[in-house]
Amino acid sequence: MFRRNIALEEVKFILNAGEVISEYPDDKPYPCFLILGFIDHRPLHLLAAKDSETGNCIMVTAYEPDKNLWSLDFKTKNR
Repeated sequence: MFRRNIALEEVKFILNAGEVISEYPDDKPYPCFLILGFIDHRPLHLLAAKDSETGNCIMVTAYEPDKNLWSLDFKTKNR
């Protein structure tokens, strides 16, 4: 995320205020979910996992979605 110029504060903000746009309950070792948020009109996707035993959230990746691969609202991947 640091190579992509995504700050820890931005990640924290989106984790708290973003919208879950996709869930992956069968992912291992923990279920994952994709969160969409905006920082100064910049769309960001966060892929996070949750350890149900501890309640801890694990960040898998954070990135700016490619406008050519995602719908205009960045919620659906183009096919």
